[in-house]
Amino acid sequence: MDFENWTVNMPDIIEGEKQDGSDAHKIYAERPDNVIKGFALGEEINLADYLGDILPAMPLNMLDLKTEVSAIIQSPLTFSVDGEPSDYAEIEGTPDTTTATKDADVLEQILYIPKNLISHPMTGAALLPDNALYVAIEDRGLFSSFSNAYNSYTEAKVSAFAEDGIEVLTLNENYSFKSLSSYSDKVEAIGYVLVVVFLLVTALVVLSTMTRLLDEERSQIACLKTLGYSSTGIISKYLLFALIATGIGGFGAYFVGIGLAYFLYVVFNYSFDMPPMSSHVVLLFYLLTFILIVLATLAATAISGYKMTEDRPANLLRPKPPKAGKKVILERIPVLWNRLSFKYKSTLRNVLRYKSRFFMTVIAVAFSTALVMAGLGLVDMCLFQDFGSGAILGIASVIVVFAGLLTAVVIYTLTNINISERNREIATLMVLGYHDKEVTGYIYREVLINSLIGIIVGYPLSALLMWVVFRTMGIGSVGEVSWFMWLIAPVIVMLFTGFVMLILIRKIIKVDMNESLKAIE
Repeated sequence: MDFENWTVNMPDIIEGEKQDGSDAHKIYAERPDNVIKGFALGEEINLADYLGDILPAMPLNMLDLKTEVSAIIQSPLTFSVDGEPSDYAEIEGTPDTTTATKDADVLEQILYIPKNLISHPMTGAALLPDNALYVAIEDRGLFSSFSNAYNSYTEAKVSAFAEDGIEVLTLNENYSFKSLSSYSDKVEAIGYVLVVVFLLVTALVVLSTMTRLLDEERSQIACLKTLGYSSTGIISKYLLFALIATGIGGFGAYFVGIGLAYFLYVVFNYSFDMPPMSSHVVLLFYLLTFILIVLATLAATAISGYKMTEDRPANLLRPKPPKAGKKVILERIPVLWNRLSFKYKSTLRNVLRYKSRFFMTVIAVAFSTALVMAGLGLVDMCLFQDFGSGAILGIASVIVVFAGLLTAVVIYTLTNINISERNREIATLMVLGYHDKEVTGYIYREVLINSLIGIIVGYPLSALLMWVVFRTMGIGSVGEVSWFMWLIAPVIVMLFTGFVMLILIRKIIKVDMNESLKAIE
């Protein structure tokens, strides 16, 4: 290297002092990582021990190749910590997995030496040819290295150099950059898939919550209709409520998202030596996601409100009648039905009596199971199949945690609604002498049955979601996922479900019997 005129791809000095090339025996060493062993600052190195195989034709014994490491540096071109391939290594395909350098020759040491160190002992002429040049783009401050303008410009320059027989390596041919770019593309692909799934479940939760809110205010809606308010005017009240609630949640989600971004950046450091994270935030994706959530929330609220406001005021002033009991399909199978005890017969009747709540719970748990399984599938690819990196593993962990939390939110919301709607029923059981354990079991058996059905439905949905994720990322396949991951997913879902059930026990056993039994009258 020409230390004095080194102006392109300049390294960061981690330790030591910058050299101007006046002392040819002062050299730089690349920082150590998972593969590069590195040297200590001030360590003396005899380059003859390293150059014998590379420069066999040179009279190395006649040269003074004893050097001292004056600085430990970080090159902007070698920031992958899992191995940087040698220029002589042949790597087929895209370096998009940790196995890309598995069978290739990787650099174990990188030294930067002054150009005049290896020179002819008699003439002083440099013995190392200039076989590599850095070409800086004019006015390169106008370009972003990730932009289409940069790619177009470099393609034109590459074509021009190729006519002169010069091989050009652009930023896209740099192993570290290409590897980082590939991982980033995978994270981006996962993000798009998850946005759709979380959006669907969010709409489902909002629909159930707003339906319950409107049911509780039936009499108020009837009064407003009697006073001449239009359906649009009445619905707008609840739309405003939903908008304010979503706005508050979206404001908090901004900071959660920033925290997740920092977490992912830290996770990327397990595979790459990353610079300090920029404090600049691009609001475009946050605003797009927030707008989608707002639209989904308002749409769910409008659907719930329209059905309610189209009813006659006289009907709205009356208490909502309980769902009529019907024969369930199992009753038509006497061999099974007759073997069930009374409590399980009543549970199965209740499960199918409230069909909307049943389908909401099943769909929500199925989607949550699919998300958990997708996360576990990525974990399996990273840990046992040699795909991905610490970055992908971190993303997978976040998916599993948030999918579990989503399960908890859905189960809590729907179970809470279930308890509120059936206060009178619960109070009746208490008056009849049912113990707390029996009363909670009466409600929770339905929750467990719904959750188990949701998990069963979630298995084929899990396979579909994993197929989409793996295909989008270009790694692995559903068939390669370890069998035990398929058993862990339902356990995680049921753990979050059980946690919610523990929280709501107090609400069930604290139902006021007097208030609940006189509510309708």
